Formats: sequence, C-alpha cells, structure tokens
Amino acid sequence: MSALILALTAGAVVGLALGALGGGGSVLAVPALIYLLDFTPAAATTAGLIIVTATSLTALYAHARTGNVHWKAGALFAAAGLLPAAAAGALSARLPQPVLTGAFAAVAGLAAVDMLRPGQARGRASAVRPAKAAGIGAGLGALTGLLGVGGGFLTVPALVTVLATEMQAAVGTSLLVISANSLASLATRGATTAGIDWALVAPFTGAAILGAWDGRRLAAKAGGTRLRRTFALALLTVAALMLIDALT
Repeated sequence: MSALILALTAGAVVGLALGALGGGGSVLAVPALIYLLDFTPAAATTAGLIIVTATSLTALYAHARTGNVHWKAGALFAAAGLLPAAAAGALSARLPQPVLTGAFAAVAGLAAVDMLRPGQARGRASAVRPAKAAGIGAGLGALTGLLGVGGGFLTVPALVTVLATEMQAAVGTSLLVISANSLASLATRGATTAGIDWALVAPFTGAAILGAWDGRRLAAKAGGTRLRRTFALALLTVAALMLIDALT
C-alpha cells in the first residue's frame, strides 16, 4: 500500500474520531505518522499538531453552527493552557525519542481506559470551580504541547464534571480547547518542522478535515458508546506497540 493511501486512510480515521467524540483522533495521528509513514517521534508530534489544529477548527465550526459550543467555558480552559502548551512545545524538541515514545504510549493507554469507562462512570456535573478548571486546563495545555495530542479525551469528561457541561456541548467545546492549545504549541515548534514530509501531511490533513464533517453523523448512526469502544481497542493496541518500541 502506498504512503499516500496510508496517509489518506489514517487521516479519515483521525477526522472521524475528532468529529464524533471530540477527542481521541490526535492520539491515533501520531503513531500513524511514526509507524505507517516513517516520521520521527519529534516530527510526528509536530505534524500531529498541524493535522489536529486544522481538523479541530473544522469540526469546531460544524459544532458551533448547531450551538454545541460553550464559548466561555472553553475560553477558561484554553486560556489556562496556552502558556503551558507553548512551554511544553519548546521542551519537546529537546527530549530523547524513546522518552517521547514511552510517554505517548502511556497517554494512549490512559485515553483507551477512559473511553472504555461506562458513561455513568464519567461523573455527575458538579459546582463550577474556576481554580480547578484553570488547573486542569493548564495540564491539558502541557500535554498538548509535549506530545502533540489535543487532549480531547480528557477535556470532554473534565468539562462534564468540573463545569457542568452537557455531553454533547462538551464534545463541541473541547474542540475549542484543542484548537487553542495546538496553535500555542505550534508557535514554539519551528525547529521540528524540518522533518515533516508535507507531501504526506497535506493529504493526511485533508482527509482528516473531510472525516470530521462526517464524524457527528457517524456518532448519531453508530452510537457514541460503540464508537468509543472501537477507538479504545485501537488505542490499547497502539499503546502496547509503542511501549514495546520504547523499551527495546
């Protein structure tokens, strides 16, 4: 299978995940770039941010049109994460590749476990706590900057439990947070753009954007729970393979 076809296929899967679930796609994008398209971990995390930023903005527009974005709540999370995302983005280029791979494997495993949890286990809405929200937002920003992941798999449940956001609106609002954090991180990653193959990143991004448009409709037809479980199983496999790679 040619690299172009692999890029298009992986991009479509990433877009579907972001559009349907508000997260998870970026955790698949980086390993796809590394193991399918032969990117280095540093270049893959930067390319992943480019792909996730473009796709998240597209999906955000679609959710905003239907009123599924809480702008104030998203701005609170995003504002807290901007500086940590930028700082972690600068740090990422200095870390050894096995460290990045191992850290990413841990995050992918965490994302998979979270997706496998029943909806009831994600917690009931609680009173809004600005300080707690800011702390979580800062942590999400650092995660985005360091590993090139949007953090939507953590943002969605955080919005539900900390800011009392309904699930559907949390998915849309998480895309605002992802977009802001990804842009902040990209601003400090100029040194890692040299290893990016734009001939593959461009079609990957285009397929992801198209997939994001169909993500919401796919969620309505297949059901959010079934989709989360499918992506979770894929992530568990990815996490195991990356962990083995980091340790060998």
